[in-house]
Amino acid sequence: MLDIPVLLVIIVIVALIFDFTNGAHDCANAIATVVSTKVLSPRTAVCMAAVLNLVGALLGSKVAATLGKGIVNTEVVMGSQILVLAALVGAIAWNLITWYYGLPSSSSHALVGGLIGAAITHAGMTTLHVASILKKVILPMLLSPLAGFVVSYLVMTALMMIFMRANRRTVSKSFRKLQIVSAAFMATSHGLNDAQKTMGVITLALFLFHRIDTIYVPLWVKLSCALAMAIGTALGGWKIIKTMGHRIFKLEPVHGFAAETSAALVITGASLFGAPISTTHTITACIFGVGSTKRLSAVRWELAANLMVAWIITIPAAAIIAGLSYLLLHFIGVAG
Repeated sequence: MLDIPVLLVIIVIVALIFDFTNGAHDCANAIATVVSTKVLSPRTAVCMAAVLNLVGALLGSKVAATLGKGIVNTEVVMGSQILVLAALVGAIAWNLITWYYGLPSSSSHALVGGLIGAAITHAGMTTLHVASILKKVILPMLLSPLAGFVVSYLVMTALMMIFMRANRRTVSKSFRKLQIVSAAFMATSHGLNDAQKTMGVITLALFLFHRIDTIYVPLWVKLSCALAMAIGTALGGWKIIKTMGHRIFKLEPVHGFAAETSAALVITGASLFGAPISTTHTITACIFGVGSTKRLSAVRWELAANLMVAWIITIPAAAIIAGLSYLLLHFIGVAG
């Protein structure tokens, strides 16, 4: 019979719950535009996103490695098996708060914030890989929305020039089909980046409990995380879809194609670099970029201001909740 610590089982279960909330919160990004433009029904879009998130999750592990060993110093935190649990509590709590208000904040940054807050509470700043956080978290966090906005603006501008003299109805009909391809690309890239984040956290927990000797992602971790995310998408993503698909500006199939393709390109590039960027930030910025080509007044910039506030406070808010969770777990005597 396997001798598996109860705390490790709890951590894995909580991590999968986080992945579920990630699916409810972030996986909507991959299908929001294709549902909002009525190219696919919600059920069909969810099924496609679930399958392609699974495929994307199996295509790489660089982002998982960043979460597993690029945020906290594993040697310093080796004695703290509640660290991962506290980090997850902080991330889940913030996900639920922003989900309740329908704000597409970043589950990725909530998880990073949770790790940072729990690690600092455990043993101070020495627990952090500051250079790695700056290079692979903070810098991509700032650049990915900007890149998404610029790329989507350029893509949409190019499409407008190419099809300037074409019949609008014909163009719309063509892009309804092409948007299925772009949505599939977006869902795959989402799995390649977002699905790996919880994998990295579970891998860190396995390492801290001496279940693996090095930071690598077992196949069962990849499959279980992808499945949990898919279930979350199916059950809870519609509030975020409404915000992103309708409240920013009225999307047409060509807009959805441009936004999804641009976001997928940025996300895939970040994944190859090993950067756990926010797919939420990226696709939202792409929708703003596409909308700006129509006319600046077509975009609801007051919503952009609200979203930016949620983005900016995510890491510190999740860090504070995780730090408090760590203290509470330590106080009540939870230990590995």
